[in-house]
Order: sequence, then C-alpha cells, then structure tokens
Amino acid sequence: MATAVAAAALTAVLVNLAIGARFDAYLESQRQAREQQIVEVLAADYRQAGGWRPDSLNRLAPAFVMSGAEVDLLGADGRLVWSTAGLGMSPGMAEMHREMMGTPELSAAGRWPVLVDGQQVGTALLRVPQAALPAADEQFRTSVNQLLLGGALLAGLLALLVGLALARRTTIGVTELTAAANALAAGRRDRRAAVSSPDEIGDLAAAFNTMADAVVREDELRRLFAADVAHELRTPLTILRSQLEAVQDGITAPTPTVVDSLHEESLRLGRLVADLEMMAAADAAAFTLHRRSLALRPLVCEVLDGFAAHLAERDLTLSTDLAEVTAHVDPARMRQVLTNLLSNAAKFTPAGGRVSVTLGHRDGEVELAVTDTGVGIPADEQPRVFDRFYRGAGSRAAGSGIGLAVAAELVAAHGGDISVHSEPGHGSTFLLRLPTSGAAPAATFIGSSQEPPSVDGVRTHTS
Repeated sequence: MATAVAAAALTAVLVNLAIGARFDAYLESQRQAREQQIVEVLAADYRQAGGWRPDSLNRLAPAFVMSGAEVDLLGADGRLVWSTAGLGMSPGMAEMHREMMGTPELSAAGRWPVLVDGQQVGTALLRVPQAALPAADEQFRTSVNQLLLGGALLAGLLALLVGLALARRTTIGVTELTAAANALAAGRRDRRAAVSSPDEIGDLAAAFNTMADAVVREDELRRLFAADVAHELRTPLTILRSQLEAVQDGITAPTPTVVDSLHEESLRLGRLVADLEMMAAADAAAFTLHRRSLALRPLVCEVLDGFAAHLAERDLTLSTDLAEVTAHVDPARMRQVLTNLLSNAAKFTPAGGRVSVTLGHRDGEVELAVTDTGVGIPADEQPRVFDRFYRGAGSRAAGSGIGLAVAAELVAAHGGDISVHSEPGHGSTFLLRLPTSGAAPAATFIGSSQEPPSVDGVRTHTS
C-alpha cells in the first residue's frame, strides 16, 4: 500500500510540474502578445503621424491606462519622448485604479524596439499586468489533482487488499509447513505438509514431504538392519557361550576342533563390527578426503593383487582392461570403493564365473566398471541397492547391506556417481564415473592394447 501511495504521489507531483510549466509558458506568451500589441499600436501611430507627436500619443493613453499598462517611449536618440506617467495620474491613483479594475500586478519592465519600415524609430519600455490563469484552466488543474488524489487512495486500498490476500496465501502454506516440521520433530513420522499450490511454497512442501518419506524409509531400514545385526550377533554369541560353558563344565574337551569353531565365531563377530565401522567412516568421508592427482591404473592393480588369493579360493577368473588415466582422488577411499565392489562381485558370483575390471577415460570423465557373471539383481531391487542397510532377497545371508552404500557415498564425496546395470541370471555391472584432472589419453574398454596386471594365483584374461 505504501508503494502504491508513493507511486501515485510521485505521479501527482510530476503531473503538476508538467501542467505548471505549460501554464507558465502559456502566461508568458500572453504577456508577450500584449506587449507586442502595444508596440504595434505605437508603430502605427508613428507611421500615421509621420513621427512621434505627443498629442497623437495622448489619444492612445486611455486605452493603455484602462488595460493597466505603463509605457515609456524613447526616441531613436534614446531620450524620453512620451510616458503614461505624465498624464497627471499619481502612482497611488494608478494602484487604486488597478485594484478597482481587478488588474493583476505589473510584470517586470520589458524593452521592445519600435520598427517602422524596417527602421528602429524608438524603444518602448513596457510594464503590463501579469497574465492570470483563466477560471477554466484553474478548474482543470484542480480537477486533475482531485483525480490523482482519488486514484492514489484507490490504488492504496487495492494494493492493501491484494497484499493481504497474497500474504495470507503465503502464510497459510508456511504455517502448514511449520506445523508439519514440528510434528515430524516430535516423532509423528506420518505427518506430511498439505500444500499443493503451484508456487515456491508448493515446491518447498513437496521437498519437505520427500524428505519425510526418506526419513521414514531410512528409519525402517535401520530397524531392519538392527534386527538383522541382533540376529546375527545372537547366533555366534550363543555358540561361543555354549561351547565355553561346556569346556568349563568338563563336558567338552578344548580340542583343536573346538578352538577352531570358537575362532570362526569370533571372526564372524569381527566382520559384523567391521561393517558397522565402515558405515560410520562413510558418514564422515566428505570431511576426511585427502585428494591428490593420482594415476589410477597402479592403484587398481594393487587392489587386484590383494584380492588374488580370495578370488582363487572361489575359483573365479579375473579379466582386466586398464588404461592409463589420472584423477583427483583420495587413494585410500578409492581403494575402499574398489574393494567393496570386488567383494560384492566375488560374493555373488558362483565358482567358475568371471569378474571383469575395466578402466578408461570417456567424455571428460574416468570410468571404472566392475562386471561379474553372478546371479544378477532383480529390476525392482536395482534402484535400492545403494540404500543403507538394504539387502535384497537373494543377499540376506551374504552381507549386511552396507558395502554398496558406503561405495556410493564415497564416490559422491569425490564429485562422481555410480550406477548399476543387471539382469537376473546374467550378472551385474557397476559403473563408476569420476571427474578427471590433468591430461589423460583416451581409452576404450574393448580391444585395448593395455596389458592386464599380473595377479598371482588368479586366472587372468583380457577382453
């Protein structure tokens, strides 16, 4: 409303200034026209009388006096020839006469040359009454100001009503969002923001509802994970307790077989604890990255060498196609990502299968792919394989649902992304993309001339 009133007031000022300037120009032109008319009368008298004749000029005096003008006429030599002041009327009487006739104040003296046949025969010093605005003109100016004032009040009222309506529309959405956020913070996970307006508030409500759904989904995954961890912890702890109590009671002798069983259960507990530590480390990955420009091929070969024994035990063939590429990464975190992907591939690939690792540079990005010939992932599970704690129907007994989630978070912390393509029964491919740094030669994944790394104890094959 204040803006509308200010705009209307500014408009009124500008309009009044414009009208005032036009009226002032109009009044000035009127004054000049009157003075020009007197000069023309004086020139006509000079032409008719053949010169400046006081008796002839005195006959013009009543007309000048009645119009309220004062005239001083100078000859060509600059001497005073005639003046209305010499007609016997004192200045006081002249002022009284102007008041009685309602004549306005006289303007400043104007100096006009008197020309006859192109020759200056004298100079007229004129003071004429100042021109006044006609009543119609003054009424027009007043009516314009009244219209502007009314328009300002109407514009302010309309602006106030529209502003209140818009403010109420906005505050209703914000109030609903605030209530939904408070309810969600208080533990009501089913509370959603009921805002559907097609504006920024509606977009904010949609984002809030999406966030609430994600919170509920992660809470559910956490509960499932906690139940699974509790179940998997209970089994080795029960076995350890029962066997240790049997040894204490003398029922079972501490034979090497019993010790090996106890050791296996302790290793199982250690793996569960390691998974939990890995998840905690991934939470802070973005804050603990120590990046540097790094050639990735030696790093990949190092990780593959470390997996040689594990892949050999499972009778898996390793094929590689590694190009010389460079990226700005944290070496330790990239080893962890590749280790998780290889562990996942080895876990779900049956004996006699194959795991392929390819490394290349394409479209300005580093691409690292890990492909297996395992059981594959159903289409309905693929969108969730990178969710924390999620374990598909075929992986309930094979992992804790953390490895792929950790890999995805570490890749995202590096500014990259990871995706999966899989067909049940035909294996899976996990493709990792990272931004590059420095010049790296282009490489293709098929038919590369790069030699595969030497991995002892594992059958290697170049695709």
